[in-house]
Amino acid sequence: MELNGKIAVVTGAGQGIGREISLFLAKHGANVVVGDLNLESALQVAREIEKLGTKGLAYQVDVSRKESAYGLIQAAIDTFGGLDILVNNAGITRDAMLHKMTEEQFDQVIAVHMKGTFLCMQAAAIHMRQEQKGKMVNISSIAGKVGNMGQVNYAGAKAGLVGMTKAAAKELAKFQVNVNAVQPGFIDTDMTRAVPEKVRQIKIAEIPMNRIGEPLDIAKAVVFLCSDYSDYMTGNVLEVTGGRFM
Repeated sequence: MELNGKIAVVTGAGQGIGREISLFLAKHGANVVVGDLNLESALQVAREIEKLGTKGLAYQVDVSRKESAYGLIQAAIDTFGGLDILVNNAGITRDAMLHKMTEEQFDQVIAVHMKGTFLCMQAAAIHMRQEQKGKMVNISSIAGKVGNMGQVNYAGAKAGLVGMTKAAAKELAKFQVNVNAVQPGFIDTDMTRAVPEKVRQIKIAEIPMNRIGEPLDIAKAVVFLCSDYSDYMTGNVLEVTGGRFM
């Protein structure tokens, strides 16, 4: 699954799953534009990428704003000469029970997850259609399949990404652009570490493989979908959950 010389953009890449995806892409030879709202985090990941022997570029981006999202894609083209891979990973949570959730909490999550993915895909599609090649991977969540209490906004947005993925896959297939999604399960990130330990143990007990997932588990699936090994796959949703909810 070598990606030597490929040019990748990853959003929400300053920490957690996005950071691991960026580093794993670099380990397989890709040059990576590290997009994140937190520039310092993005710079740190870009420095780690450089140590792996490929090129990294940090870019501060608010994916929910068209000018910013388009600027991220253009930065890859201007700096590295093209764009082969887009991984839409940026996301936030604004949890609340349905009867208490504010309109602002709902709008913020939809803006980052759905609008942000739409804007980045749109900007990338313009280039990839012309080049007649490309790989897009959208990071959904198993919450988009089964729902989570207190996450009507998040689960709704992650389910929406599946529909967006399939629609874009149908549009772009004739241009040799693959669009797929990954649905992570319970993964060891800052977000899940904030879950009370008792609840964490209950969730882990529900996983047939009997362990919490690691960001690297998601990165491996993403790199596969970005490689030539997935050339005949588009519109697919890979569940990376250790068997939970199968």
